[in-house]
Amino acid sequence: MPVAQKVAIVGSGIGGLTLAALLADAGLDVEVLERAQAPSTLGSGITLQGNALRIFRDLGIWPQLLEKGYPFDTLGLRAPDPEATVLAVLDDVRVGGNDLPATLGIPRPELAAIVRARAEQAGAVIRYGTAVVGLEQTDEAVSISTATGQRLSYDLLVGADGLNSSVRSAIGIEERPRRTGMGIWRAFVPRPAEVTRTDLYYGGPAYIAGYCPTGPDTMYAYLVEDAQDRHGADGPAIMGGLAAAYGGPWTEIRRSLDEHANVNYTHFTTHLVEGPWHRGRVVLLGDAAHSCPPTIAQGAAMAVEDAAVLADEVLRADALEDAVLARYRDRRLPRARTVVEASVQLGQWMLEGRRDADVPGLMHLVSDTVKVPV
Repeated sequence: MPVAQKVAIVGSGIGGLTLAALLADAGLDVEVLERAQAPSTLGSGITLQGNALRIFRDLGIWPQLLEKGYPFDTLGLRAPDPEATVLAVLDDVRVGGNDLPATLGIPRPELAAIVRARAEQAGAVIRYGTAVVGLEQTDEAVSISTATGQRLSYDLLVGADGLNSSVRSAIGIEERPRRTGMGIWRAFVPRPAEVTRTDLYYGGPAYIAGYCPTGPDTMYAYLVEDAQDRHGADGPAIMGGLAAAYGGPWTEIRRSLDEHANVNYTHFTTHLVEGPWHRGRVVLLGDAAHSCPPTIAQGAAMAVEDAAVLADEVLRADALEDAVLARYRDRRLPRARTVVEASVQLGQWMLEGRRDADVPGLMHLVSDTVKVPV
């Protein structure tokens, strides 16, 4: 019998929902505590590499992801000129194995809906409108208080509540995300027929101009610039202006950047909790424990891998001792560090204008790391 019969997961992001499905499959009583009043239907697209797809395949949801997403196996490099000259088309590494594509682009709401349905099918309960405002724990249980005055008790509490994790703060872990100096514009737009993979344009008015197909008719496009205050800015107009230097599919993308376009701006941030990821019966997962810029598209995959490893450690433990949660962190920290440091380094090289940087070597390091199953 698993040592933790009743588990709470704070946050209904992809990592938390994956963990909920894995634990509920094993017969645990799992509740996902989400402060939002309902599932979000907002968001652009997300890039998933094979190491995430491998875990989703094992969960049995790969067919649904394939139906809603867009798979591809190559990466294009284009010049930042009006013709968008194709410089190279590279075979991407199938880090999830030869039976999966190298990459899947998918709308974020579609991904969330599929994983959420899988967790609920397994028996997990998602409690919306449940904001955790305090917690206490003993050797036997964790008790939390909610914004609505409820008191709830669990054997294990998992903080999967993102970059600004309230659970991380509540257990006294001091690491916080810091900005890296870059910001990114993202737009969710119709997919030009020419877009069948991710293409990257390095240089021009942005450090990176890129896009990722997410379905038969959809894609997201992005532009990376120096971080600045863009609060209240006219996102479509600014993004359209930056995109004017890029040709190829960007010509059609720009036409979609009107006043109705779904455009957002965020700063690149990073952090890594080097010490223990738990205090007593409370443990962190995903962006609560580590985060990185999206320069190598591994953020979501790292959270999904965290979920698989944490579930493995909890389900095979004889007692919920410190050693169980310490093993989880020890298995995850080296891999998370490699991804975080590589993601930050790639951005730093661009900020410094380094033309002699060993980008292929860095990407090879990451691929070699994540192709090994967790």
